[in-house]
Amino acid sequence: MQSRRVVVTGLGVVSPLGNTLETFWNNLTSGVSGAAEITSIDASKHKTRFACEVKGFDPSAHLDRKLIQSTDRFVQYALVAATEALEHAGVTAERVDPTRVGVIWGSGNGGIQTLEQQVLDYGKGDGTPRFSPFLVPRMIVDMASGLISIRNGFQGPSFAPVSACATSTTAIIEAALYVGSGLADVVVAGGSEAPITHSALGGFSSSKALSTRNDDPTRASRPFDVERDGFVMGEGGAALIVESYEHAVARGATILAEIIGFAQTSDAFHMTATHPEGLGAARAMKQALAMAGVQPEDVDHINAHATSTPKGDESELQAIRSVIGDDGRAIITSTKSMTGHLLGAAGAIESIACIQAIRFGIVPPTINLANADPHVGNLRIAAKEAVHTDVAIAMNNTFGFGGHNAICVFARPRS
Repeated sequence: MQSRRVVVTGLGVVSPLGNTLETFWNNLTSGVSGAAEITSIDASKHKTRFACEVKGFDPSAHLDRKLIQSTDRFVQYALVAATEALEHAGVTAERVDPTRVGVIWGSGNGGIQTLEQQVLDYGKGDGTPRFSPFLVPRMIVDMASGLISIRNGFQGPSFAPVSACATSTTAIIEAALYVGSGLADVVVAGGSEAPITHSALGGFSSSKALSTRNDDPTRASRPFDVERDGFVMGEGGAALIVESYEHAVARGATILAEIIGFAQTSDAFHMTATHPEGLGAARAMKQALAMAGVQPEDVDHINAHATSTPKGDESELQAIRSVIGDDGRAIITSTKSMTGHLLGAAGAIESIACIQAIRFGIVPPTINLANADPHVGNLRIAAKEAVHTDVAIAMNNTFGFGGHNAICVFARPRS
C-alpha cells in the first residue's frame, strides 16, 4: 500500500530539557538531566518525590485565556509543540490544501490532571454532582488532535491512537501509512503527556516501576546500569510534520529525514512486563528493517526504549543483540536518562532525537551509565558523553504496557 515516499519536514518540542527544538537538542547533546524535585504538586508523602517536569512553560505566551481555561496541560503541550513544527516546516492552511492535511496525535493518559482534580473536588463536597462542563473535552485523549486541526484549519484525517508508551510512535506510523498510501499529503504526528499527578505517581510507584533516588534525582535515570532501580516520570510534547516526498519537493520544503521503515507487534505475554527474551521487540525491529530494505549492519544508531527498569532494559538488550548481533556497529543510547520517561510522548520526542542525530551527526549520551549491565556485552553504548559520528540510518524503539511494540526507521534524505 505504500506507493509514495514519506519524509519529515518539521519538528517541535516541549520538554523537561527545553521548550523549543533548539534548546532541547543543545541540552540533550550536552548531557543535561531534566530531573528535579517535583514542584507542580506536593509529593512529600510519595515514595518518589522527583520527576522530569517541563520548566518555564507559560501557556499564555502561546494560547489565549479562553483556550487555556478549556484545555488540560497535555493539550497545551500539544498545541505549542505542533505550532513550532508547523512553523519549522512552513505549513499553513493557506500554503497547502487543508483538506489534505491530517493530525494524528496520541497520549497514554490524556487529561489525567483534569480528571484527578475533578474527582478530588467531588469527594470534598456533599455528594452533589458538580462537575465542570469542560471535564470531558479536557480529559479525552483525542482533544489534542481535534484542537490542532481546529486551530490550524486542517480538514484531513484527525484521531488519537493509544498504545501506552508506544503511543506517539504509533501516531507516526499511522501518519506514514496515510501519507504513503495517498490518503493525505501532510500529517501532524506526535504525542503529549502531563502525567505528574498524585494518581499517576502513586500508581507507578505502587507497581515498583519508579526510581526512588530522592536524594539524587539527576542521577536516578540510569538505563543499562547495574544499579538502575526504575524510571523517572517525564512530561511534555513532541511533533513531527510527516509529508509525502513529492509534496515536500513541490512546495520547496527542507526535508529533514525520510521514514523508510516501521513495524508494530504484540508480545502477547503480560499486562505490564516485556517478554523476558524480547521476542516481540526483536520481531518488530526485523520487520521494520525489512520494510526499509536495509540490513542490520546498516543501522548507525538506535535510540533504545530503555526506561531504566531492571527487567525492561535487560529484555531490550537481548532483543537488540538478536537483531544486530553482539558486535553490531550501531551506537545505542537512551535519551530517557535525561528527559525521563514521557510515557505516551516518548516515541515522538525520541524520534526527533533520531532525526537530529542524522542531521547533525551527534548521538546523544546515556548519562549516569557508570557500571554497565553484563547484558550489554559488546554492544556499543554512547555512555556519559555524546558521540560525534556519521548517522545515515537511525532506529527508534518504543514499547508499551499491554505488550505493544512500535519501531520506526529514519534515514538521511535521498535526492
